[in-house]
Amino acid sequence: MSSYYFARNRLAEPTARDARDALLKEKIMEVWKGEAGREVYGARKIWLELNRQGIVVARCTVERLMPELGIGGVRAGRKRPRTTVPGDPADRPADLLERCFDAYAPNRRWVADITYVLTLIGWVYTAFVMDLFARRILGWQVADNLRSDLALDALEMAIWARLRETTDGLVHHSELAQYTSIRYTQRLGEAEAVRSVGSKGDSYDNAAAESLNSLYKRELIDFRGGWQGPGDVIVATADWVQWYNEVRLHSYCGDMPPKMYEEIYYKALASGKLRGGSQT
Repeated sequence: MSSYYFARNRLAEPTARDARDALLKEKIMEVWKGEAGREVYGARKIWLELNRQGIVVARCTVERLMPELGIGGVRAGRKRPRTTVPGDPADRPADLLERCFDAYAPNRRWVADITYVLTLIGWVYTAFVMDLFARRILGWQVADNLRSDLALDALEMAIWARLRETTDGLVHHSELAQYTSIRYTQRLGEAEAVRSVGSKGDSYDNAAAESLNSLYKRELIDFRGGWQGPGDVIVATADWVQWYNEVRLHSYCGDMPPKMYEEIYYKALASGKLRGGSQT
């Protein structure tokens, strides 16, 4: 009988794995709810962030514990309005990217696109300009209409962000009709950029920008919901863009934020390890 009670009491005591799981659950929740995760990170990014903090853990362990905590990464929504009426393909400039969305250095290739947000007063729209080198957002704007000023204001912010850097030879790629306006193309010319608009008319022509829109919708717009109008979307977008550029881990950037990825590039360039944007 004594051996029975010994075995029962032993089973009731927490094991070393139980103790470690309890500690890991606390750390996982801290990352997921904190500035890094913002309740949108899935298991992979939680695992990466924990290891960045010096907490050595296997990815499979994080995948096992997150469901027990009742948390997970966000998923994309589905509602979508019509954002533009396609123009005549013959009027579009050539597609200089040809579905190649990599860049060997900053300011070689930018992509731009517009996405949509459902609010209590109706649809509002967000325009982004992104540098393909590190997937860094350079410019953005929110408006309750699709007039050309929406895209132009985002472009102005991008040009200002790169004010002290050369944009000679830059390829700017976009698809929507707002980017073919005279004012927009004139501003690109003033910035010494080469304009390129996708000519095939499907999402693969601007896949990198579509991917950014998807992240924005999944991690902010659809995730929070309950938007009142342009005002609260503007405030939230400004905060999300800062987090996206400076905190969020990106697999494309070697699992580091875009800003850090660019800083590493410029340090290597200054040290002579890179020349003209290419490795020596």
